[in-house]
Amino acid sequence: MKTLYAARFARVTENLVRQGLTQMIVSDPPTIFYLTGVRIQPGERMLALLLRADGNHRFFVNALFGTPEAGIPVENYSDGEDAPAKLLPWLERDKPLGIDKNWPARFLLRLMELDAAPAYRNASAACDDARAVKDAAEQEAMRASSKVNDDCMAEFEALIRPGITEKEMAEAIRGIYAAHGCSGVSFPPICGFGPHAADPHHDNDDTPLEAGQCVLIDVGGVYQDYCSDMTRTFFTGEPSEEERKVYELVRQAQAAAEALVKPGVRLCDIDAAARDLITEAGYGPYFNHRLGHFIGLEDHEAGDVSAVNENVVTPGMCFSIEPGVYLPGKFGVRIEDLVLVTEDGCEVLNHYPHELRVHPF
Repeated sequence: MKTLYAARFARVTENLVRQGLTQMIVSDPPTIFYLTGVRIQPGERMLALLLRADGNHRFFVNALFGTPEAGIPVENYSDGEDAPAKLLPWLERDKPLGIDKNWPARFLLRLMELDAAPAYRNASAACDDARAVKDAAEQEAMRASSKVNDDCMAEFEALIRPGITEKEMAEAIRGIYAAHGCSGVSFPPICGFGPHAADPHHDNDDTPLEAGQCVLIDVGGVYQDYCSDMTRTFFTGEPSEEERKVYELVRQAQAAAEALVKPGVRLCDIDAAARDLITEAGYGPYFNHRLGHFIGLEDHEAGDVSAVNENVVTPGMCFSIEPGVYLPGKFGVRIEDLVLVTEDGCEVLNHYPHELRVHPF
C-alpha cells in the first residue's frame, strides 16, 4: 500500500479505536477513494470496505468492476450471490460492528438477519474526522483547484451582458470549467439575477439579465478530484445606496470571520464574528444560513461553521466563509472564499477581488 493511503488508513483506524470499535464497514465511494485511490460508483450493487483495527482489511467489490489495485485484499462477488454474506468470514462476530452513515439499509438489514454482530453503531465520525483535516497532498490539491476557480471566475464575469439568461450563463460556466481541465462542477452553478439573488440556492431559469440588476454567481469546479467553491456578487449599473451598504456589510463580515480563523478557535465563534456584524446593522433576519461548510473531495463534507458547532479549528481543516444578506423581492449579496487552516492562522485560497464591481450596460 502506498505511504499516503497507509497513513490515511491509520488515521481512520485510530479514530475507530477511540470510538471503542475494532471494525467498521465503509461504503461511501468518496471515502473509499480517499483511502484507496479507487473510484467506483456501484449503483445498486454492494460496495464495502471492511476496516479492522488489527489491519486485516478486506475490500468487497462486484465482479463487474474487476479486481482493483486497492492496496488491500479484494473479495469479488457476482450478481445473484448473497453479497452481505460474503462479509461474514472476515468479521469479528462477537464484537460490535461500525457502519458508515451511507450504507444502504437493504445491506445492513441483511447483515442483521445473518446475526453478523452483537451490535451495530454509526461509526462515520472515524472517517469524517480524518477527511476533515487535509494532509499535505490534499492541501496542495485544494490550492490547485481554487487557483483554477479564480482563473475561471474572470471568464464568468465576462459573461455578464444584457439579455443573457441564468441558464445560458450556467451552461457557459460548465464549458469554461471543462476548458480549464475540470472533470465537472462541484455542484450545479447558481446564477441569480436581481431578486433571484435573494434566494441563496436559486434554481436557474430563463430570466434575462437587465440593466440595474445584481448578478450573484456561486460556482465550483472539480479539478484533479478536489472541489472548489466561490461566490461573487456583481452589479449591472450604479448600485443603489442600500445595495452599496449591504455589499460593504457582507464584505466586512466575511473579512471579520476570516481574520478570526486559527487553531483553537471554536467554529461557532467564527460564525458569530460575521453574524453579529450583520445583526448589529439590522439585517440579521436576512442572513438565513450557516457561515460555511467543510469541503474537499465533495463540495459539502461533514462539518460546518455554524452557531451550534462548538468544535475547535485544527490545522489542515478547509471550509468556506460565505456570509450573505438576502432581501426578498429586491436583491441579495453573498461573498464566499475557502480557507485552509494553518499552524497559526489561515490561508485564504481564493484571490478574486472582493471590491464592489460594476458592469454598466
